[in-house]
Amino acid sequence: MIRITGLVLPLDHPPEALRRAVISRLGIADADLLSHSVFKRSHDARQRDRIHLVYIVDLEVRDEAGVLERLRHDREVGPAPDTRYRFVARAPDSLAERPVVIGFGPCGLFAALVLAQMGFRPIVLERGREVRRRTRDTWGLWRKHTLTPESNVQFGEGGAGLFSDGKLYSQVRDPKFYGRKVLEEFVQAGAPPEILYVNRPHIGTFRLTGVVTAMREQILALGGEVRFESKVVDVGIEGGQLQALTLEDGEVLPARHVVLALGHSARDTFRMLHQRGVHIEAKPFALGFRIEHPQSMIDRARFGRHAGHPALGAADYKLVHHARNGRAVYSFCMCPGGTVVAATSETGRVVTNGMSQYSRNERNANAGMVVGISPERDFPDGPLAGIALQEKLESLAFELGGRDYSAPGQLVGDFLKDRPSTAFGEVLPSYQPGVRLGDLSTLLSAEAIEALREALPVFGRKIRGFDREDAVLTGIESRTSSPVRIPRDPDGLESLNVRGLFPGGEGAGYAGGILSAGIDGILLAEAVASSLTGRACAA
Repeated sequence: MIRITGLVLPLDHPPEALRRAVISRLGIADADLLSHSVFKRSHDARQRDRIHLVYIVDLEVRDEAGVLERLRHDREVGPAPDTRYRFVARAPDSLAERPVVIGFGPCGLFAALVLAQMGFRPIVLERGREVRRRTRDTWGLWRKHTLTPESNVQFGEGGAGLFSDGKLYSQVRDPKFYGRKVLEEFVQAGAPPEILYVNRPHIGTFRLTGVVTAMREQILALGGEVRFESKVVDVGIEGGQLQALTLEDGEVLPARHVVLALGHSARDTFRMLHQRGVHIEAKPFALGFRIEHPQSMIDRARFGRHAGHPALGAADYKLVHHARNGRAVYSFCMCPGGTVVAATSETGRVVTNGMSQYSRNERNANAGMVVGISPERDFPDGPLAGIALQEKLESLAFELGGRDYSAPGQLVGDFLKDRPSTAFGEVLPSYQPGVRLGDLSTLLSAEAIEALREALPVFGRKIRGFDREDAVLTGIESRTSSPVRIPRDPDGLESLNVRGLFPGGEGAGYAGGILSAGIDGILLAEAVASSLTGRACAA
């Protein structure tokens, strides 16, 4: 198999143009090209009026060795890497112990799936509900102002990533192509096949629900067990070794190999682990607001005359500004053609997040506009101080929103001029249960507000209209990532001071999205399998 990278074609090229380009690039006859497939397709929009597509193509040819030898000095032509996944171990028939996975978001899902595929019959404990009941509960908050604390955007089957844009790309290093394993499992479970080759793929919330259900069924068919509404409230540790888990209903479950795949909102569990002596440390995260613009405006700004082209879809963006006061301001979790959603998991608090469906065809674009904060500078009072800060600000957002889970909001023009907003313009907010206009400046520190006010006009020079007067800010975006990290040994991936506890995913500070969390789940499954079988960890 040969791989060609950097194959450039016009945006509106006919289907047969790709084959012709491959043949021309290799200098071979048409009959010598036996097969070809797109490994990756992206677009280059640096010149928005001359956008073109860029392909990575895998192919089979006659006399492969001869072609590779002839083109050995061409950096864009070479052998295609082997991206097949290989299991590190198989469960022995005599193995009685069953590993346990706490949490059924992307990290826990893939940890359980890979353990099941290796024959280890994992037990999954998820505090929330199965995906369809969870969806109904979440709509109860959005439509009826009724929060179910254990079943919402944060808790339940699929994790926080279920109610998001379903982004499937990451900046993590992935030399073993574990990300390919994640994508292939999603496709096998019903995700669109195009996620295997399009640049910056996504699934969207409604499609994710079916995909997650199918993957759960596979775990069950392989001998695994998934228990919903099963919250872990205590851990039994003896001599530095994890021995058991206590569930909320009083059951004590023996457990010596546990994947701890908590989400970033499992605050009560973090506190319990800290009380039991599990090593936890504070880590940086970010705070800010959601910002909404018309998606058509973003499309025009990014793609010019090509806005709306089916090969491009809804435009996204990624923005960063380093403010004069030392704060970094950046866009977070940009959701093209999506909605801002109520994402709290606790009574009397307001949290915002973004969500898109697969079609990305809603009126507005939204993204977090957040400011980086650190333990040393902003919450120095111990490993759980970041959690306390989040809780304080989310409670304040609840008060400013009118105490009914409506969110406080402000127009960008008023925010920049330091005055409360009283009426919407052309941009109408998508957040449900609703937005109450006012002044957002009291929700963040003076330094963070100063940095945001400096950054928005800068972003307006990069994307025309970004700082338009009637763009809507909604608060508070507080759960960008976990405010804690549970450090682990880099070799065996166990907790630094509790053997048998394998922390990972977003909650433990080792992932930042669906793909990276899924990759981390695979790494943890391999570490557990290696420990159970006495093999060296492959991580």
